Amino acid sequence: MLLKTHLHSVLASGLAFLALSATSPVTLAKDNAFEAVHDGVEAYVYGYPLVTMEMTRRVMTNVREPEGSRAPMGQFVRMRHYPDSNYRDVTAPNADTLYTTAWIDVGREPWVLSLPDAHDRYYLFPMLDGWTDVFQVPGKRTTGTGPQTYAITGPGWKGSLPAGVKEYKSPTSLVWLLGRIYCTGTSEDYAAVHKLQDEISLVPLSSYGKPYTPAPGTVDPTVDMKTAVREQVNSLSAKDYFNLLAQLMKNNPPAAADKPMLSKLAKLGIVPGQPFDESKLDPLAKEAFTMVPKIANEKIMAWLKAGILAGDSKLENGWLFTTKTGEYGVNYLQRALVTAIGLGANRPQDAVYPTSEGPNVVESYTGAKKYVMHFNAGQLPPADGFWSLTMYDKDYFFVNNPLNRYSISARQNLKPNADGSVDLYIQNASPGADKESNWLPAPPDKFILMMRLYWPKTTPPSLLNGTWKIPQVKAVE
Repeated sequence: MLLKTHLHSVLASGLAFLALSATSPVTLAKDNAFEAVHDGVEAYVYGYPLVTMEMTRRVMTNVREPEGSRAPMGQFVRMRHYPDSNYRDVTAPNADTLYTTAWIDVGREPWVLSLPDAHDRYYLFPMLDGWTDVFQVPGKRTTGTGPQTYAITGPGWKGSLPAGVKEYKSPTSLVWLLGRIYCTGTSEDYAAVHKLQDEISLVPLSSYGKPYTPAPGTVDPTVDMKTAVREQVNSLSAKDYFNLLAQLMKNNPPAAADKPMLSKLAKLGIVPGQPFDESKLDPLAKEAFTMVPKIANEKIMAWLKAGILAGDSKLENGWLFTTKTGEYGVNYLQRALVTAIGLGANRPQDAVYPTSEGPNVVESYTGAKKYVMHFNAGQLPPADGFWSLTMYDKDYFFVNNPLNRYSISARQNLKPNADGSVDLYIQNASPGADKESNWLPAPPDKFILMMRLYWPKTTPPSLLNGTWKIPQVKAVE
């Protein structure tokens, strides 16, 4: 209904515009305007991941040398510790895995990633193409934790690789490596993970097996380093957005299954490697086309709830989650939504992130109440990697508390009840010294909960096949 309302508005204003111009018949202009906006919204949604990835890359690599969460192209960001409650750079931070990430361009030549022996420690190293699809995931679940070396090659690359180097072919020139290594957060475990991070290497194929020192990055002063990437993308005009999309599609080719969409783009003047050709649009359609970004962004965000009806998301016991991430096929709307709210999402076999803003659809959590999350005996979250429950304030940041505990999991040595069940106490004040091992401290006002299941089990009980349900968080007296 939202889209239809906007289109009626567009066409109404378009007819007024037409009264001032006799260049096109009314019926034809009306049809073109409607079709242009409709197809433009589809095109915008389709291209949203690629445009967002590029804008994110620009910000995250616009430094001379690695610093904090940024590093030049081809160099690693090695996060050394978990953020605390003062951290405000990225929403929904985690206190479970330390990131080791890099952006690379494999369009010119392959890059070689070397992973050392992780000694059975849980980790995963997903590789995202320019469209946000995860095309490979080396790690404990898939390849084990022994030493391994991969050459990430780009579209159309042909050549030979050194012995012992396995090829991972990327569908696009743009690749984002998003390594995550499990860490308990103790000083001893930090040291062990830091050593592992330092042994991970990334070099262009032409430098493999040779001494290699990466060149300093080039800083582009025109890149906006302060405004959130999503705001930057959403504020692009239709012309600038589709110009960038067409430019990016040259080295980041769409999938074969996208052929019908490419035909629609071509009719709008959006062709890979060529400037956006507005002349394809009728004058009225060109004016109406300026509304495409606003309509498309509303449609993307509306999918957060509408996707439940379509089966792309699930709402169970107050928990909203999806198992359709990392591999999207032609589900462009789901891909755009995940890009907007969870860029870099894993395949569901690697991680699922149920989120809850309240015990039901009408209530929000508040620190003015006390809550309990009860797990029957043997029914803790089923994951072969790990699970955790993280506390966020209303803005998705960590909550300051006397225990400096931002998440709770099995590593807290949870105290079971007499019958083997486990209760997690979610409240502002301590539940008492005998229960603090099971306490997740909450702020005094509104809060949000997020559960993480890394490497969720695929056999019953399993969240993935519905044989395990997340318990409701219930208020208690």
